[in-house]
Amino acid sequence: MDQFEKRRDRFNFFESFQNPLLNICFELEVPDFRPFCKQMNYPPFHFFLFCLMRSLERIDNFKYRIYQDQVIQVTKLIGSYTVIDENNLFNYTRFDNDPELTQFISNSLEAKALVEASPGLINPGVELTEREMKDLVFITCIPWLKFTAIEHPVFRYKAADIPAIAWGRFSFLPDGKLMIPFAAQAHHGFVDAYHIHLLGKTISDVITEKIS
Repeated sequence: MDQFEKRRDRFNFFESFQNPLLNICFELEVPDFRPFCKQMNYPPFHFFLFCLMRSLERIDNFKYRIYQDQVIQVTKLIGSYTVIDENNLFNYTRFDNDPELTQFISNSLEAKALVEASPGLINPGVELTEREMKDLVFITCIPWLKFTAIEHPVFRYKAADIPAIAWGRFSFLPDGKLMIPFAAQAHHGFVDAYHIHLLGKTISDVITEKIS
């Protein structure tokens, strides 16, 4: 928490806002990981999700939360991403994070199958305690669109301390890279534009580490 204390005054400033959220959309360029995924039989979505979660874990600013009016730093992150079922209705996954890629993908696929088989809404978060909710990161993929902006639903702006991440349809660049519409939303008391830039860079670095 030493790093947070250096920005305590920034947090106090943005906490006075009715809406303290920062939301930036940008074109994220990353190495083309599709050939690696094909070789290893990894679904590209779940591989990218793994790289995203590893990247968020490396940046403390995305792990700060507000709990019982105090700033805490969570020690683990749990991804909760949306899935569309056969009726085109969304639902939420939630599964144990794992530092090993193959196990992570297995856990994610199992959670996805469970959600697709559910006739009703599951994992909305209301079944968790307030503290358990703080470990989450809200994630959505919009594979049909090259979006240029996004606004996430917020239950209470003043309590919106859980990051929300979104990405859209890939484009293929001539230099062997992918371009991904990418958005990161977080409490501005914790996260600045620099940290969102750093998240994008770290995702690219993690992908390079895994496919090299």
